Amino acid sequence: MARDEGRRSARNETPEFSDKLVAINRVSKTVKGGKRFGFTALVVVGDQKGRVGFGKGKAKEVPEAIRKATDQAKRKLVRVPLREGRTLHHDVEGRHGAGKVVLRTAPQGTGIIAGGPMRAVFEMLGVQDVVAKSIGSQNACNMIRATLDALHKVSSPRWVAQRRGKKVAEILRRPEAEPAQG
Repeated sequence: MARDEGRRSARNETPEFSDKLVAINRVSKTVKGGKRFGFTALVVVGDQKGRVGFGKGKAKEVPEAIRKATDQAKRKLVRVPLREGRTLHHDVEGRHGAGKVVLRTAPQGTGIIAGGPMRAVFEMLGVQDVVAKSIGSQNACNMIRATLDALHKVSSPRWVAQRRGKKVAEILRRPEAEPAQG
């Protein structure tokens, strides 16, 4: 048992992941003796090199809810291909419930133009330049899920070339203008 605790603490102390607390919600339940309070936490975790995940945790105290959410987020990490390690490869839309997000690539120096929970996802992902717009639901959890849905749809030129049986250069090459006939 002591060996398991050592392994667990070593794994939690690795600084490869950073986390960001997005929201804490206090809920109350009325019982015979008064009210019982509980807390939910929404946390985004990432390595700032293309991996990101989110988790929700519920507990009677805030630190325990945050710990549960962080553990869940680390288990649900996804890898997202980034162009030049700073932006997305192409524009993409994502949906979850009534929430819809539009993510657009941006030139270098633009920064992260996104609101609330989406900003946390991009910061933990390691994106430096992106423009994002949330349409519909303003619920933090739905916005994060819609953002991750959009990020699942991002495909790199290497992956597209492999799927189509072509070379990456053929995928990235722009179509040349037709010579004018006259």
